[in-house]
Amino acid sequence: LFLLADSTAWLFVARGLQGLATGGAISAASAALLDLHPRKDAGRVALTNGIAASSGLGAGMLASSALVQIGWEPRMLPFVVLLALVAVALTGAYLMPEPDTRRGHFHLTLERPHVPAVVRRPFVLAALAVLSSWSIGALFFSLGPELGAQLFHSNDAVVAGTGVVTLTAAAAVAQILTGRTAPWLATSLGSLALSVGILLIALAAATGSGTTYLLGSIVAGVGFGAAFLGGLRALVSKIPPEHRAAVLSAFYVAAYASLSLPAIAAGVVVSYLSLATTFEIFSVAVAAIGLVVALEAWRTRPRRPQLQLAESDRLPRAA
Repeated sequence: LFLLADSTAWLFVARGLQGLATGGAISAASAALLDLHPRKDAGRVALTNGIAASSGLGAGMLASSALVQIGWEPRMLPFVVLLALVAVALTGAYLMPEPDTRRGHFHLTLERPHVPAVVRRPFVLAALAVLSSWSIGALFFSLGPELGAQLFHSNDAVVAGTGVVTLTAAAAVAQILTGRTAPWLATSLGSLALSVGILLIALAAATGSGTTYLLGSIVAGVGFGAAFLGGLRALVSKIPPEHRAAVLSAFYVAAYASLSLPAIAAGVVVSYLSLATTFEIFSVAVAAIGLVVALEAWRTRPRRPQLQLAESDRLPRAA
């Protein structure tokens, strides 16, 4: 539909179908990763999920910008490449092993996103972490290229998207480095870094500094990766197997709402206010959420049990 679209209405239809397909595939794929892992290692699965999401966003921005900059069929070429990648993914999904050896008639079951009581606290923390981190992505994907073009004084699509690529690359590296860190620590420190980074980006927008913009993108990217992965790891490790798909579906509902709704809001606000003012407003809001997540993650840290001395240890020893 993207290839054949000849009006804005068809673009909305194509984007809607793409959203339905992505939502249907990604939550099931996330649950399948844990089913297929030889040791059922929830930490490794969450790391794979986080890196795939971050690097995919950055790679998509870089590749599409480069294809547009080439100038040959810029409205179609990115979708031709994407169609080829989807064909590869479809082939892989068909050939991958099925962990459940019981074979029955093929049928699809519509499962409502659901969060059982046993995982509600880690789910709320993970949802707040994804709200703060993916809201940054929403702001960057909607207005980042325009801000990059202004700060770097360039009309080149690749240069304009540098901030987005930098942020997602830093996020992927941070996830690799914090993949075995305690989830509460990664979420807490990541959320603090996210708050600092987004405030630096707002400062860059206000002062016109490309250097500050790149620095803020790196710091925010590190926070994005660590906070998102930390919250997801804490959640995945607590989900009962029978609720895996339903909880991950609910998680990605929160994630994509965090990616889409702020982007729409930012687009509306920037049409009435300046680009710098829009970044300032959204940066303060995201930074505040990040600080709340950091505090809540810190409160979930394991407490050291107080050692009780035995009665014999409290009595003076006989000579």
